[in-house]
Amino acid sequence: MIIFVEARSEVAVAFRTQFEREGIVLVDFRPREFEAWLAGATKAELMSVECFLLGDSSERARSMRLVRGRCQTAAIALSDFSTLEKTLDLFACGVDDVVRKPVHVREILARMRAIHRRSEARVDAVAAGQIRVFFDGRDPEVDGDTFPLPRRERRILEFLASHRGRRVTKSQIFQSIYGLFDDEVEENVVESHVSKLRKKLRERIGYDPIDSKRFLGYCLVEQRPSENDAASRGVVAALSNPQLRNSTNPQFGRA
Repeated sequence: MIIFVEARSEVAVAFRTQFEREGIVLVDFRPREFEAWLAGATKAELMSVECFLLGDSSERARSMRLVRGRCQTAAIALSDFSTLEKTLDLFACGVDDVVRKPVHVREILARMRAIHRRSEARVDAVAAGQIRVFFDGRDPEVDGDTFPLPRRERRILEFLASHRGRRVTKSQIFQSIYGLFDDEVEENVVESHVSKLRKKLRERIGYDPIDSKRFLGYCLVEQRPSENDAASRGVVAALSNPQLRNSTNPQFGRA
């Protein structure tokens, strides 16, 4: 998800449409609205933001300082016209890049990814076992072969890969894929997309690489679970079933 701070609604709508064509969610705010949102944003919400995009406005420097007070997420300033002094002021406020309009959204995305690489927050690709996930819009690979996925499922896999080693919640995935204020889509749609993704990966590589914990979220694992781990999970699942726990089966019978 990209946050766009722009005073002119028609400019915001135009950019939002262009980003949607690239499969990227862009949420736009007017400057004062953005300050109010940022003040109350949770860590999970900030974590789902890939980049802050700042349009021309008299409040831009203030907005940028507020961003840097909360996080170090990539930030790009868009300028209708630029001078040396204006550009230097923007860098002094904490932006990572200044781009002169007109500019294609693909260039903005390329600059965003370059910032991620420089900050070591992101890399071009991440390997998780047999899976290789890219962050430039390409489909992932399994054992070196392209593994085509629908856009939503690919974006979910990219989000999990970018947070490998950490568990992410359903809400974090939803905000990253659909944005903060999409009232037309229920958050539970994430479960459906993840379920389809897990099934496809399991059929392709022979095991489920997405570990799910109730109330805790999802995590992309890099190794095939060992037989002991799988057996342990089976025993735990069986013991949690009252019918099996109270059956005459010697493994689960009463002591």
